[in-house]
Amino acid sequence: MTADIRDGGAQLLDLAVAVAREAGRMLIDKRPAARPDVVVTKSSPTDVVTQMDQAAERLIVDRIRAARPGDAFLGEEGGSSTGSSGVRWIIDPIDGTVNYLYDLPDWAVSIAAEVDGEVVAGVIENPNRGETYTAVRGAGALLHTATGARELRCRTGVPLDQALVATGFGYFAARRAHQAEVLRAVLPRVRDIRRGGSCCVDLCSLAAGRVDAFYERGNQEWDIAAGGLIVREAGGRVEGLDGAPAGPELTIAAAPDLFPALHDLLAAHDPAHD
Repeated sequence: MTADIRDGGAQLLDLAVAVAREAGRMLIDKRPAARPDVVVTKSSPTDVVTQMDQAAERLIVDRIRAARPGDAFLGEEGGSSTGSSGVRWIIDPIDGTVNYLYDLPDWAVSIAAEVDGEVVAGVIENPNRGETYTAVRGAGALLHTATGARELRCRTGVPLDQALVATGFGYFAARRAHQAEVLRAVLPRVRDIRRGGSCCVDLCSLAAGRVDAFYERGNQEWDIAAGGLIVREAGGRVEGLDGAPAGPELTIAAAPDLFPALHDLLAAHDPAHD
């Protein structure tokens, strides 16, 4: 990556971090004492949107648009808008909405900046845990806490049978039933499974060495744009089946030496089936 793109990514990251932290504070401070209202469901009755998802996305878009009026946006709740600058922001205002709804700690604000189709900067803000994960393409990934920042690296040298693997499940009953069958095949072959409820938090856990791998069907662009960059900049590999891009069909993420074994185990059990 050229220095000018890297420098540009750092500038975009500065804006993304400031906005993500503001959104995270708002989501903590203004969360209703009672459970937030579900204002709409999307793909199924369990795929929910709260009024706070909508408020957070409005805040994020408004702040970025005020600073960079020519940019485009893709948001989970607000859809897409075009721009003229070559920069597009990919936003998930609350990744892990059900966790947020139930006041569980693992949810996050995810913002990525894409330049001419390539994600160059990303931030994932987990305000409950006081953690901010950042990456600039070609410049590495960091975890920022109140005590400072540390470089992120995926764990290497972990065989499949010793791997702690994070995963998630879809919203449709038939898809969940098949995912359970895949899980039955995976579970005896790995150390254990973790299901945290937020794709981007799981990806950050992989980058931080807290889990060894991640897989899930149904991830959208806003789920993996920032988290995928953070994993790659931490030395990980993020793809779909057979070299396809990560995305709705399947996302697999792991250190490069573990990735092939997990990929082949999953591929043998038709993980993209609905």
